[in-house]
Amino acid sequence: METLAVGSRQLPSTLTSPPTVSVSGRASSSLALLRATPRVRTLRCSALSSPSLADQSEKFVEASKKGNLIPLYRSIFSDHLTPVLAYRCLVKEDDRDAPSFLFESVEPGSKDSNVGRYSVIGAQPSIEIVAKENMVTIMDHREGCRTEEIVEDPMTVPRRIMEGWTPQLVDELPEAFCGGWVGYFSYDTVRYVETKKLPFASAPPDDRNLPDVHLGLYDDVIVFDHVEKKAHVIHWVQLDQYSSVEEAFNDGINRLETLVSRVHDIITPRLPAGSIEFNTQLFGPELENSSLTSEEYKEAVLKAKEHILAGDIFQIVLSQRFERRTFADPFEIYRALRIVNPSPYMTYLQARGCILVASSPEILTHVKKRTITNRPLAGTVRRGKTAKEDLMLEKQLLNDEKQCAEHIMLVDLGRNDVGKVSKPGSVKVEKLMNIERYSHVMHISSTVTGELLDDLTSWDALRTALPVGTVSGAPKVFIISHFPPFVLQICFISN
Repeated sequence: METLAVGSRQLPSTLTSPPTVSVSGRASSSLALLRATPRVRTLRCSALSSPSLADQSEKFVEASKKGNLIPLYRSIFSDHLTPVLAYRCLVKEDDRDAPSFLFESVEPGSKDSNVGRYSVIGAQPSIEIVAKENMVTIMDHREGCRTEEIVEDPMTVPRRIMEGWTPQLVDELPEAFCGGWVGYFSYDTVRYVETKKLPFASAPPDDRNLPDVHLGLYDDVIVFDHVEKKAHVIHWVQLDQYSSVEEAFNDGINRLETLVSRVHDIITPRLPAGSIEFNTQLFGPELENSSLTSEEYKEAVLKAKEHILAGDIFQIVLSQRFERRTFADPFEIYRALRIVNPSPYMTYLQARGCILVASSPEILTHVKKRTITNRPLAGTVRRGKTAKEDLMLEKQLLNDEKQCAEHIMLVDLGRNDVGKVSKPGSVKVEKLMNIERYSHVMHISSTVTGELLDDLTSWDALRTALPVGTVSGAPKVFIISHFPPFVLQICFISN
């Protein structure tokens, strides 16, 4: 899995909007109000900043002179609201087909992991891109239209849509994902890159009929800042969709206020209380419905050994899919997973035809300010019951020849992936063989960085990295052509 000044002209007085909506700037805070009725509890939270309408319009007009994609935002107190509750405010329990996402994080460290600073929520994308092999469907919900086309590489479609965009950043917005493309790429996405060596015709049978790519363009997001105890409600205005700056501003304000109202004055959704039980032996039989039988898996292991001895491959990750029928709500499964296995990258993603629930310590690739980051994690051992045992297990892990060899191979693979899209001489191993501790296990971690070539973008870095080496092996192309995978990779991309 993987990973982003205004001047002095005023709009006419005909502009209308609710107060307390801002493009940038900060003003005095106001009191939070609580209203209640005999039947339901309604929560209200006042905005933290209240710039004047003239100030908002002035900043918006000045920003429009420099770019055509401008964020409007409003900051509210978030102490009455959790990311889980806010997500359920935006996406109802029975609306499981609605594309949407929730990103959360905990920082690695002690067993009592700390909540990451930011959580991000998005719903109702303005555009969706769905690709099945070379057939791409584009759903523009703003225009209410749907088009289909055959393309060699579906990843060129969002790039084409983004041509001509010049986003204007706002200093007051957090250093977090504040809007853009969110979705998944299947393991077979590599077939768009290696068209000759890995044609779709040679892919394993698709028994799920899921899209190979699903992306949503999220203009509306909510970013929770757990340090400052506030939430940034953000709406991006694309000027090209309007006949005038005035019209764009007025409509943007109205859309932002609608989004704010959905979490601002809320009838609190009911969330199942559930129960937490870490002894999984109490819950039915072991998983038996697998994509491979025991004999088929053993044959795959023997086949892998033969290729290793022949020098065809260095390392392989043999995967299989286990299934169990359940009537559990996928969102409740996510709520349980975030408690049982808190990780830096926790995801609940509703896409076309599937719902993805994930909790991972690892990114696929990350691009920020033209710097590409790849962080291979390989080499794992359980956490100790005491600090002394923890240190002993760490020492054993770092002295394990097999674990260290596996990790070094993935570092080399990461250097190769980053090097394909980096300036010559810029690829560095910033950290090598560090230990990262999580709630249940510790991993060996390294960090590889490079400076992105001037004529390339984050999309190019993503194309090169797919699929991540820790779920394929090395070399990727040979392994993918000889061993079937069962993997989806989650991504988000912002300007």
